[in-house]
Amino acid sequence: MYKTFIPAASLFVVAAFAATPASAIECQGNFQVQGNGNMISTPYCQDGYLAVVAREYGLKVSAEDIRRNPSIKGSTCRFIGEDNRVRTSCDQDRGNRPFGR
Repeated sequence: MYKTFIPAASLFVVAAFAATPASAIECQGNFQVQGNGNMISTPYCQDGYLAVVAREYGLKVSAEDIRRNPSIKGSTCRFIGEDNRVRTSCDQDRGNRPFGR
């Protein structure tokens, strides 16, 4: 009984996540807007905002480029990582570590 139930439950969970496209995520800067109006910092939104700021500096980079290629994110952060708007997003790529780590 359990052997047939567990795979079916797993498929349901996978299907539920697959049905929610990434474009449905609403970001404001580095923060993702939750359904209740709260905002939390997420890597997805940080990468998107990094691309926005990078384009202001004249770099031709998309959020998808930054998400899919760590080398592009690293070079982008080395170029503009001191900008306060993306400093947290770029801490690891500039060699800085947050306090306590």
